[in-house]
Amino acid sequence: MSAPLLQTEHAPLGPSFDLLAAYAAGGVFFARGNEGVAGAGRVRTFAGLDLDELAQTVRVLRTSVRRGRGPAPVAVGALGFDAGRTEIDQLVIPRRIVRRDPAASATWRLDTSELDGPAEDAPALHPVVAGPPHEPFTDIQVTETPPRETYASAVADAVRLIRGSDLRKVVLARTVEVRAGRSLDPRLLLHRLRAVDPKAYTFAAPTDRGVIVGASPELLVSRRGPEVRSNPLAGSAPRSGDPDEDRSNAEALVSSEKEREEHAVVVEAVAETLAPLCDDLRWDPEPVLRETPNVWHLSTRFVGVLREPHPTALDLVAALHPTPAVAGLPRDAALAAIADLEPFDRGRYAGPVGWVDADGDGEWAIALRCAELREDLAVLFAGAGIVGGSEPAREVSETERKFRAFLDALRWG
Repeated sequence: MSAPLLQTEHAPLGPSFDLLAAYAAGGVFFARGNEGVAGAGRVRTFAGLDLDELAQTVRVLRTSVRRGRGPAPVAVGALGFDAGRTEIDQLVIPRRIVRRDPAASATWRLDTSELDGPAEDAPALHPVVAGPPHEPFTDIQVTETPPRETYASAVADAVRLIRGSDLRKVVLARTVEVRAGRSLDPRLLLHRLRAVDPKAYTFAAPTDRGVIVGASPELLVSRRGPEVRSNPLAGSAPRSGDPDEDRSNAEALVSSEKEREEHAVVVEAVAETLAPLCDDLRWDPEPVLRETPNVWHLSTRFVGVLREPHPTALDLVAALHPTPAVAGLPRDAALAAIADLEPFDRGRYAGPVGWVDADGDGEWAIALRCAELREDLAVLFAGAGIVGGSEPAREVSETERKFRAFLDALRWG
């Protein structure tokens, strides 16, 4: 056992406490519905160019002296998609954090500090007061990188590469930059994203350029004691306001050979990664539909029992990321294609975002449906999975649908 470095004081909060009240500028937020973690201030920041280097985070958390009954102290963060192309990954132990999850069985405030450090005031808790939306953005405020035509050309290049090599799938992304004409507020945007899709993993975390904010539908991995879960998504179809058309789109997605191939690649990779770590691993025999406000997805749910000694949530993230849902397969060939065909650094987009605690438990989504906010600038990200049967125009349309939904939410930020 390492010498104590930190101390954590616990206090119970009421069951109706809104996690968003614990989030402040520069802080961290990760929740699904009203279960998750949110905090502000910093006691320690952990950085590394490799996910394995961040394993020290759990070791430091385990040194914390817990004063009073309550759940384990937590570190939270958003990690880069590709350590070879992005800034240093970071995890933060907040000065004050509020935690609510099934394992905690209650809502708790955790105040963490250095064991022998000077006394510091913990950040205050503030409710969110949301106002009406701003006006829609004009064309002059929006810049696409790459433009639609260039992205379609990149998709065509990827299809040719897939058909002429052992590459089975590659995920290509685009960005949209929005000059909002005002300072953007992550708290108000989080409030809106959570209201639009309560089933999504809503998140915010600092980057070296601003703050990444989003609402991801995709669970990379969760760990509660010996139990592990994952829920990869791949393959999509548009939603419609017409119920008959919407159901027709969903049925077409389930029966589409191209979309099922895209999904199968991901399921195979997740199964191959988790099986050696588990005594028992099960998943849906056929993909099921997962609905979001603007997109249908094919979904496969994994649940397993981990072998002893149980890997931590961070260990599982390091083993799984990046899955073919956000990179492709084979991994190295897909990453090389992304580096060649995408004219920007993804940064935190499509990287892991979530939390880990001193017990090794944690929950991590993939940073999708997101934007990096830099004062009055928002950089939005969206991607599509490309396989041999992909059509460039359809992939452009998929990214456009994802952008439109987030652009609307951004009016509340």
